[in-house]
Amino acid sequence: MRWLMALVLGCWAAPILAQVPTGTADYLARMDSDHDGRVGVDEYIAWMSYAFDQRDGDHNGVLEGAELPGRRGKPITRAALVLQLRQRFARQDRSQDGLLDARELAAPPQ
Repeated sequence: MRWLMALVLGCWAAPILAQVPTGTADYLARMDSDHDGRVGVDEYIAWMSYAFDQRDGDHNGVLEGAELPGRRGKPITRAALVLQLRQRFARQDRSQDGLLDARELAAPPQ
């Protein structure tokens, strides 16, 4: 599980630094593709997995070899990443309404 978290964090580093949201409202605005003021699971997954998609040079749904941060580690599938993101979303969704509001989005990871 640690390698998965390292991969996710490694994948996000460059793109996140390029986008540099300045706070919760900025994150919410960037993640909220339908502009309803809340983030659904599909919006969350799209935002949180874009770095995976950028690193997957051969577009086979697996990061391996040179595609991995540091060019080492076990291969990871996009499906495994999406499963982890769904689980994280469910833990963050304290109201269990299937959406993250600004308060839930700003909360420390659960």
